[in-house]
Amino acid sequence: MKSKIIKIAIAVVICLLIGFLSSFATQSSVNDWYVTLNKPSFNPPNWLFAPVWTVLYILMGIAAGIVWVKGYYHVWVKTALYHFGFQLLLNALWSIVFFGLKNPLAALFIILVLLTMIALTIKWFNVVSKKAALLMVPYFIWVLFATILNFSIWQLN
Repeated sequence: MKSKIIKIAIAVVICLLIGFLSSFATQSSVNDWYVTLNKPSFNPPNWLFAPVWTVLYILMGIAAGIVWVKGYYHVWVKTALYHFGFQLLLNALWSIVFFGLKNPLAALFIILVLLTMIALTIKWFNVVSKKAALLMVPYFIWVLFATILNFSIWQLN
């Protein structure tokens, strides 16, 4: 039981750390470049992003931890966690490209690949644990919304 909690805690910390590091790219332009962009009417207020992402990173970490606990030696667990790791890197890359490089079009391509990788991660998590797969669904929905938002921002600018 203690090992299970430790693995889940490590996975949550890793996700939060990636989110924290990605926020440096976001903070570099959220208060200057981003405010000058034309945005769609459904663009959420800036204050909403940090709490939503914090909750999503925690859910992602719990999901990854649940999968990890099933035994890394198992090929399905490894496959699921490889997908998870790759999508987590794409998640960070999106922030760097959109906010750091100020390139909504390149970010749109990245987020489309990210969305695909999240779907594949959910598929593989479901093979290992339905609960883990379900914990990833809010993240998928938010990134789907972010994809539409990214597309709209690119289109309006």
